[in-house]
Amino acid sequence: MAEAAFIYDALRTPRSKGKPDGSLNQVKPIDLVVTLLREMQSRHDLDTARVDDVIMGCGNPLKEQGSVMSKSALAMADWAENVPSAQVNRFCASGLDTFNMAAAKVASGWDHLVCAGGYESMSHVPIDSATGPLADDPETVLKTVSVPQGISADLIATIGGWDRETCDEVAVQSQAKAARARDAGWFDRSVVPVRDDTGLPILVRDDFLKPGTDIQTLGALPSSFARMGSMGFDQFALTKYPEVARIDHVHTPGNSSGIVDGASLVMLGSEAAGKDLGLTPRGRVVSTALTATEPTIMLTGPGPASKLALKKAGLSMDDIDLVEINEAFASVVLRLQQDLDVPDEKLNVVGGAIAMGHPIGATGGMLVGTMLDELERRNLKRALICMCVGGGMGIASIIERV
Repeated sequence: MAEAAFIYDALRTPRSKGKPDGSLNQVKPIDLVVTLLREMQSRHDLDTARVDDVIMGCGNPLKEQGSVMSKSALAMADWAENVPSAQVNRFCASGLDTFNMAAAKVASGWDHLVCAGGYESMSHVPIDSATGPLADDPETVLKTVSVPQGISADLIATIGGWDRETCDEVAVQSQAKAARARDAGWFDRSVVPVRDDTGLPILVRDDFLKPGTDIQTLGALPSSFARMGSMGFDQFALTKYPEVARIDHVHTPGNSSGIVDGASLVMLGSEAAGKDLGLTPRGRVVSTALTATEPTIMLTGPGPASKLALKKAGLSMDDIDLVEINEAFASVVLRLQQDLDVPDEKLNVVGGAIAMGHPIGATGGMLVGTMLDELERRNLKRALICMCVGGGMGIASIIERV
């Protein structure tokens, strides 16, 4: 019989613009992770020698954040030498994948205390720095009918009938919800300030948000992917979807996820390990799921993955109190809402990546912490967390408050 996998804590750094003028650009990627490791240890007076593994996701695992950087971070944070680490890349879902892997390791009974999460310093290692055959090998591209994600997002919007204003409204709501949550202190339990070597704060809270964003402001932004589509990607994608007359390019920088720096860390363990170490569980992992869908449209995996997670848990959407979908693009949110028939009041209740940004490898762990905090704050029971993933994959996790 499987062990219960409990969530003992979830931490993250604030998020900031992943460009040279971002607040975290002066911070090395390893130091983002060290910040969280030290906080986790001190917050719980944790005997780190008891941690069986640390699994961290990264979407571009090279240069300053390559070579299993998380293992080096353990040493820099003065964790016990016996603690191993791994670096995982499942594109945008890397951080949620490590969470699910950690839960499985605990549930198997072979490990008893595992930390998971991820990191991405997009100001140091730009998005798409790590290339591969999916984009660069002509034979693979032709076989898979692979197009850039933005083209896929616009295709989803076109098929779903979601126009520019509808997508912009998703962004307006994300900004408003996130600003309200940040300013009300709803993120404070999970967010760990990033400090310099003297202890002075570099960044205390998310600063990528743009409060006051409205439809008029967003409506003035140019399409992000129309030019790319005109170079042949639209017609290439439509070879798989000949029933679509043309792709409407509705996504802009304002209704797509932001490029930011950040890191996340979640501690999971068995009931026995928690009792032995004096840890109080905050949540429990109910089920996890991975799947893959048609790779050209690429970003429709969250719905099928969520349905699989629900089936594994023997639950229906009526049993889910909150739903969190990574806001990679506005159309991804709209598609998930349609696939699962999610009411507005349950969906991304404190905003998402359109407002706060998407630090690829870190985001999944951040979503877990956000949902854990909101279940506690609202006195609710269960949350569904899901993400679209490059190559047509989808991932989901169901957690419940204890």
